[in-house]
Amino acid sequence: MPPTLASLVHHSALKLTVLAGEDKLATPVRWAHVSELADPVPWMEGGELLLITAMKIDAENPAAMRRYVKRLVGAGVVGLGFAVGVNYEQVPRPLIEAAEGEGLPLLAVPRRTPFLAISKAVSAAIAAETYRAVTAGFEAQRELTRAALGADGPAALLARLAAHLDGWAALYDASGALVAAAPDWAARRAARLSGDVERLRERPAPASAVVGGEPGEADGGSGGGADDGAGPVADGGGTDRSDRPDGSDRVELQSLGTGRRARGVLAVGTGAPLGTAERYALHSAIALLTLSTERSRALQEAEQRLGAAVLRMLLAGEPDHARAVAGGLYGELLDAPFRMLVAEAAAGAAAESTDAAEHADAETVPDPLGVLADVLEAAAARTGESVLAVPDGGRLIVLAPDGGAAVAACAGHARAIEARRGTKARPRERTAAAPDDDLVVGLSAPAGPIAAAGAFRQAEQALSVARRRGRVLVEHEEVAAGSVLPLLADDAVRAFADGMLRALHDHDATGRGDLVASLRAWLSRHGQWDAAAADLGVHRHTLRYRMRRVEEILGRSLDDPDVRMELWLALKATSVPSTG
Repeated sequence: MPPTLASLVHHSALKLTVLAGEDKLATPVRWAHVSELADPVPWMEGGELLLITAMKIDAENPAAMRRYVKRLVGAGVVGLGFAVGVNYEQVPRPLIEAAEGEGLPLLAVPRRTPFLAISKAVSAAIAAETYRAVTAGFEAQRELTRAALGADGPAALLARLAAHLDGWAALYDASGALVAAAPDWAARRAARLSGDVERLRERPAPASAVVGGEPGEADGGSGGGADDGAGPVADGGGTDRSDRPDGSDRVELQSLGTGRRARGVLAVGTGAPLGTAERYALHSAIALLTLSTERSRALQEAEQRLGAAVLRMLLAGEPDHARAVAGGLYGELLDAPFRMLVAEAAAGAAAESTDAAEHADAETVPDPLGVLADVLEAAAARTGESVLAVPDGGRLIVLAPDGGAAVAACAGHARAIEARRGTKARPRERTAAAPDDDLVVGLSAPAGPIAAAGAFRQAEQALSVARRRGRVLVEHEEVAAGSVLPLLADDAVRAFADGMLRALHDHDATGRGDLVASLRAWLSRHGQWDAAAADLGVHRHTLRYRMRRVEEILGRSLDDPDVRMELWLALKATSVPSTG
């Protein structure tokens, strides 16, 4: 432990005597400093044991001593050592009374004890404490490294870190989801920090923040460790603190990753600010977790090239070659039904990201496809499933196991975006959303390697429907199993229908007949005159006359099946409500 006034008083070689402030001898001493200035405060940093012979102060003046001692206490001086037998044979009573009044420990230093001996004792104790902290830090680093390399990986590392800190630790992935916590009870405490974790992830990495502790401490900085202000001391020994209020422990959050975007977050909770040894352990854990969560750029690019090659072979109808190239990295993915996912950023988001990238670091601009990739990969990592994600220009193409965590995470991500939008209106009509919310995704039906090209077409078709409907995610099953009628709500189809039927509507508006209703009834009855006339409540000859007028006005023959089909679709398109 660091040197204290008590350890100096108990030092057999120093022979110090306590004259005041005996109840504060447990205070740590940062340094021993000699100053004969009448006002040494401008040169104090706090935590010093000040050593004086009273050469330039009137130690027998009560008012002067009260002012002197009050200034020292205000500057953070933790003790005053007075040399006896130099300028004064005994410590003057006014100085003792002033020290007692301010609660400042006052030590009498015998003539045979040089100030240098006290300075050496403090220095040696500080050096011993530093050596102990460094040794403990290296030991913690070795233990954490062994844990990280073991079969349990991050979970074992968190357990060792929590033991070293006498607290708890938790790990969050790139999407902000809780991955692991130690001890087990800490998962409940860590789950309540999701908002703080999300705010930290939004800041450029590396970043840190402190939650809890004393007021004013919960303000971490970017790129450095959080301040170690004194927080309330909680019970030690790994006691379950999960049911305490959120602010009863000091929680430090640290982002993980070497890029501008955090690849994860580490949270540690303790009863008090971290000491030197604990700080060494925390920094070691951050480095090890960063290595395990952030792959090297070269490896990531190599995997992407391999994934792109596998995807090209699948789409080219060469599943055997694709499986051979995939090997152990993606081989399991091709041995079971998978889903093909095609995603792209909405046009508005792409333009916004491009414009922002011209004025700032591109990595600071929210990337809808990058966020989606993080969500899918994090979900897959938690369950140990393989996911193949290939950026393709402004698109992201993904192969994920059917019924797996990645597909479920994609659906959940889409629902969350829809909820934030608050509407399913078309992009041009809805209120502005966050840039990383402008995402459009198409999902194929389950398929195997032989049918990969078909799955890709299905995903593209679903993507096209999602784009037209202003939806975030559309599955191919939804398109295939549903009616074609919702597709008629497209603006281009409506414009065609309005143009085709405008002349008939203009005719009916003059009150000279009801050609549109008659045409609808005749087509719905497949050209059966009697049935259609009965539906309209008119004679069949009247209906025949009206159909001849339709042909004359449109200049097209109703005997042509293509004409009948186009007219029927036009009538349906004008009756389908807009999804906007």
